[in-house]
Amino acid sequence: MNELIIRPLERADKSAWLVLWQAYLAFYEQALSDDVIEGVFERFLGDEFHDALVAEQDGKLVGFVHFLKHASTWSLNPTCYLEDLFVDGAQRGSGVGRALIEAVYAAAGESGCSNVYWHTHDHNKVARKLYDRVGILSNFVRYEKRKWEESV
Repeated sequence: MNELIIRPLERADKSAWLVLWQAYLAFYEQALSDDVIEGVFERFLGDEFHDALVAEQDGKLVGFVHFLKHASTWSLNPTCYLEDLFVDGAQRGSGVGRALIEAVYAAAGESGCSNVYWHTHDHNKVARKLYDRVGILSNFVRYEKRKWEESV
């Protein structure tokens, strides 16, 4: 196997990224419209806040990470939210996920971010094995409300 390359997402990556993105959405049992997928992809290519990196091995995309920097009320420095991380099933456990996370750490550091944080489902045991090695489990609980849901 050739060297793993972590690099920014490029327009030419769209079809390979889309295959991985659809697998990621399926894992989380989500479906997005084509308009949203197209808009998100374009955001990664030109938005000043959103970034996307891909992992390439032997000329094939084997993973991606999406992240964004934003202001914080807890620091004068920005913070970095690692929003999506996905590695092709055949590559899991090979260091691809760790390399993508470390690339986000580096990018956040270069941007002056005070920290990097992310969420995952509690049942995502495979990913959590990695996360327990590269991060610190917080004791925060996440709540959300989507705009189209009625209040209780």
